[in-house]
Amino acid sequence: MVNLKELSKRPELLSGGHRLCSGCGAGIIARQVMMAAADRPVVVANATGCLEVSTTIYPFSAWKAPWFHSAFENAAASCSGIEAAYKALKRTGKVNKDIRFITFGGDGGTYDIGFQSLSGAMERRHRMLYVCYNNEAYMNTGIQRSSATPLGAYASTSPVGKVKKGKEQIKKDLTKVMVAHNIPYVAQSAVGYWNDLITKTQKALDIDGPTFINVLQPCRLGWGYNPADTAVIGRMAVETCFWPIYEVVDGKYKINVKPKEKKPIEEYLKPQSRFKHLLRPENAGIVAEIQKNIDENWAWLLMMEECTNR
Repeated sequence: MVNLKELSKRPELLSGGHRLCSGCGAGIIARQVMMAAADRPVVVANATGCLEVSTTIYPFSAWKAPWFHSAFENAAASCSGIEAAYKALKRTGKVNKDIRFITFGGDGGTYDIGFQSLSGAMERRHRMLYVCYNNEAYMNTGIQRSSATPLGAYASTSPVGKVKKGKEQIKKDLTKVMVAHNIPYVAQSAVGYWNDLITKTQKALDIDGPTFINVLQPCRLGWGYNPADTAVIGRMAVETCFWPIYEVVDGKYKINVKPKEKKPIEEYLKPQSRFKHLLRPENAGIVAEIQKNIDENWAWLLMMEECTNR
């Protein structure tokens, strides 16, 4: 659990004054992750995307830690190289600090364009924490759909009209893919659960090996909701089990938040304009399919938690 008194005394490694949208969840995620990491030296790598563009408009930077930007597709590879160089310097006695490494990437730079370098970094067992701020589309370049975009969602490349009803495919479950890499720590979190994210970040940074946290990040621009409701939308994703909060430690599953009352998916869809077409009677079948997928995944997670902790 997070000690709030101790946490409040730590320096802010992501300053205010950046140019992220009002209500943007990416800034919330980055600030909380960096706050959790502020008790030790840390180096950050950042894939191209909303977070990178809006926090480092030349000649300014909101980052108060060593920060490295490479291309959309290779942030994990870049961080791998930095971490490998650090280990070499430490072996020769040229560096004596105990440094941690964090990579940030959006879903476009993680699920899709950067998947190869991410998978390689995890397989090679570089000691880094990779944080995906998952806003479920390419928000920085025009709200195009990604493989993280959910079934039925509007995006500029999965339009809504007489023929198309939003994205026609279910989203990739990258968290499960990361678990399949047999790395020591994989987790999901969501904006609106600061204690959960900070606790998981601290756990991940203490592990001698690759770790991955997938954080659902409501995007007021691409999702279409009141900017003041970012945390509310994040919590609703968890309360409907659309986005379960759980962790996998050395192959053992633990669900961190179990809703007292599992709410119907319509309550999550209604506040977001990207889903407004699904509330029409003719699209009830798509909503039913989304609910079915949620129910099956939740039942699977409950089973995995029970089976892996016997």
